[in-house]
Amino acid sequence: MHHEYAEVNGVRLHYVTAGKGPLIVFLHGFPEFWYEWKDQLPEFGKDHRAVAPDMRGYNLSEKPVGVDHYQMKDLVEDVRALAEHLGYKKFILVGHDWGGGVAWSFAIAHPEYLEKLVIINCPHPAILARELAGNPAQQKASQYMLFFRSPQAEQQLSANNYAGLVDGVLGDGLKTGVFTEADKQAYIAAWSQPGALTGGLNYYRAANLGPPAPPKEGEAAAASAPSGAAFGLEAANLVVKVPTLVIWGEKDTALLTGNLDGMDKFVPNLTVKRIPDGSHWVIHEKPALVNGYIREFIQ
Repeated sequence: MHHEYAEVNGVRLHYVTAGKGPLIVFLHGFPEFWYEWKDQLPEFGKDHRAVAPDMRGYNLSEKPVGVDHYQMKDLVEDVRALAEHLGYKKFILVGHDWGGGVAWSFAIAHPEYLEKLVIINCPHPAILARELAGNPAQQKASQYMLFFRSPQAEQQLSANNYAGLVDGVLGDGLKTGVFTEADKQAYIAAWSQPGALTGGLNYYRAANLGPPAPPKEGEAAAASAPSGAAFGLEAANLVVKVPTLVIWGEKDTALLTGNLDGMDKFVPNLTVKRIPDGSHWVIHEKPALVNGYIREFIQ
């Protein structure tokens, strides 16, 4: 695996690359970084050019100051410009969590660039908007989004050497052996990069993503944003025109399985693989199974 940098779309992105051949790009979520894909890069580097960037705002990539620099149109353009920088006009795109949100948006905006799309535990934007607007269980599960948008988020998440993030991402995995102490130190080092925590949180702030905030005393409840608005997309045109695989760990407590209902309306060429005992972090818990599903789909 090689560490490299690219100046694209006005930012300097760090990325890790393995192998040669057709391009496959892996986009991490919050609060991860390229390292999320350490079990995928060697596997897909066998017959592809496998690339995992630190997305803007994260780890060793540039962290523009100001929420406006984290709008979906900029995140999508980072991916397009990176692929062009690497010399490709056609590739496979894989995304998890926020990386999945960017991947969905990329597929809607630039279907001509994609051979196939793979999404892991991230709802289609229209489905997420529907669930946040009308599903009380998802609204309750998504309260963390309102916290992530708050001014207190950085201070609370970084307290006690990032104890909250360690517990949220690595906690169960550290007990079961999914994560090692070395993994924990790698994550803490990434979160400790100056500006990195704010960069990641700014994805939520720029998208204004989350359930309706509880109304203040004497005020009416806020109206929900239209479908896809948080992703910078027009509600009328949210169909994904590329073959798509969705892998879903059903024990995800943040993004519930209701997000799978009705997805085929927006994704005509859809394959869904449910992993009943996988959580939001199913990539780490079951890397061989995830790799097998991706391999089967892209061949």
